[in-house]
Amino acid sequence: MSRTLPSFIKRPDYDDRGDGEIFIQKYVFRSELFNVTKPYITTAVHKECQQRNEKENPVSGVKEENFNSITGKKRKRCVVFNQGELDAMEYHTKIRGLILDGSSELIQEGLKSGFLHPFSEKWNECSGSITLPLDTCNLSELCAMAKHLPSLNEMELQALQLMEEDMSVTEQDLFSRIVENNSSFTKIITLMGQKYLVPPKSSFLLSDISCMHPLLNCRKTYDVIVIDPPWQNKSVKRSNRYNYLSPLQIKQIPIPKLAAPDCLVITWVTNRQRHLRFVKEELYPSWSVEVVAEWHWVKITNSGEFVFPLDSPHKKPYEGLILGRVREKTAIPLRKEDVKMLPLPDHKLIVSVPCTLHSHKPPLAEVLKDYVKPDGKCLELFARNLQPGWTSWGNEVLKFQHMDYFVALESRS
Repeated sequence: MSRTLPSFIKRPDYDDRGDGEIFIQKYVFRSELFNVTKPYITTAVHKECQQRNEKENPVSGVKEENFNSITGKKRKRCVVFNQGELDAMEYHTKIRGLILDGSSELIQEGLKSGFLHPFSEKWNECSGSITLPLDTCNLSELCAMAKHLPSLNEMELQALQLMEEDMSVTEQDLFSRIVENNSSFTKIITLMGQKYLVPPKSSFLLSDISCMHPLLNCRKTYDVIVIDPPWQNKSVKRSNRYNYLSPLQIKQIPIPKLAAPDCLVITWVTNRQRHLRFVKEELYPSWSVEVVAEWHWVKITNSGEFVFPLDSPHKKPYEGLILGRVREKTAIPLRKEDVKMLPLPDHKLIVSVPCTLHSHKPPLAEVLKDYVKPDGKCLELFARNLQPGWTSWGNEVLKFQHMDYFVALESRS
């Protein structure tokens, strides 16, 4: 098993040149967004609830729940695990040792190196709070509105180049074209009164899945494609937090048109086994992608505890990534002397403190750099933030680039 040091606690930052190149201004993700000092659910509370309410028999696949009736008497009710729960238990049993051993080793190294810090009540009290932006632009609603603009689907416009340091853009500017920052410095765009950071050498398309043609019209192919699909589940349906896609809609994403030969395709999956099986058995084969590895992101607190108990039956402190390679008969194999890349490990742990923003995944550029050729082109689909050197697409692609999520630091050049 390959492992990675918990260096992902380092927050995203971008450099920006000042007037006359006298100083370098660095934009850093606000530290308050990673202020996870305590587990969301502690192991002690989890065990107490489990002992009080539920007794499990993993052999028979039956759990006994204690509950109080109207008369105040305790009664027992046997509930049979459904197939999805049994599959999840089996999968967890299979990978539990890898998660526990690998994380423990990395957490110890993190504590020794100063990436992690033992919990301190004083530190917790002084950590402060953050007032988050209200997202007044409502990017996903803007995308929905764009579909009603006249002749939008027939438009094929050149990419919008960000030439000014702070540039105002209209909704029409964004919906129908790629926006590019080809400079080596951060640019700022103003959209409907809100300011967003665009990192160096990055580009993006703000649209939903029905308006991907500007991305396809560029006729570029990518060596890495990271996908974070809006999976359908009961929690999403109840909360109405974001729109989800059906498996059929996810299959229709034009990966074959976007992928270069030997492209590395990486898909974030939830811990639902039906999603995992769908990616491996249906989605990747439909794109001519061969599964080559399965990695896990383990979420911990600043002091090195799992954010959820490892054996919690409801929420796990880890998420999965399925890695695959595009296999084409006409693809020309890369010669080892041409590119210096490490072999892709079949399992790798990424251990980090999660961002407190909902559904904010850690950027993978640093983790992947040893497995991708130096000049490789990278694309993220369903992105909610931008990365230097990457192309990003999604109907909320600028969401976490809002200026309020960053602080500016200055240093002399």
